[in-house]
Amino acid sequence: MSLIPSLLGGRRSNIFDPFSLDSWDPFMNVSSTDRETSAIANARVDWKETPEAHVFSVELPGLKKEEVKVEVEDDRVLQISGERSREHEHKDDKWHRVERSTGKFMRRFRLPEKAKMDKINAAMENGLLTVTVPKEEEKKPEVKSIQISG
Repeated sequence: MSLIPSLLGGRRSNIFDPFSLDSWDPFMNVSSTDRETSAIANARVDWKETPEAHVFSVELPGLKKEEVKVEVEDDRVLQISGERSREHEHKDDKWHRVERSTGKFMRRFRLPEKAKMDKINAAMENGLLTVTVPKEEEKKPEVKSIQISG
């Protein structure tokens, strides 16, 4: 199992998470000239659960909210997608290093059964997209006292 973290660049992966629908190909060749494929790996997502909601935080530096789509499919799948455009190049430009990825990205997550699908909220501020999926309140069993006659 020690190979998996090194293949992922030392970061935690959710490839074994049953709620994640990310496709990950360990043999995907990402060269310095093929930036379109690498953009999907650069949309980092944190998913936390609070007593009230599931909260997804996505790092999207340099993107505007108009360049990002948040959608929910009928089968309880949250999809976050967008595209990072390549910077306009001028004929006289001489690049020394290109590390920022460009291209399309998409992340998909299967939401739990108790998610309120009609109350999902998304906000973007300073390159951080926050998607909040409220949870249905758990109904506590109603206890009714019975009068004992006698």
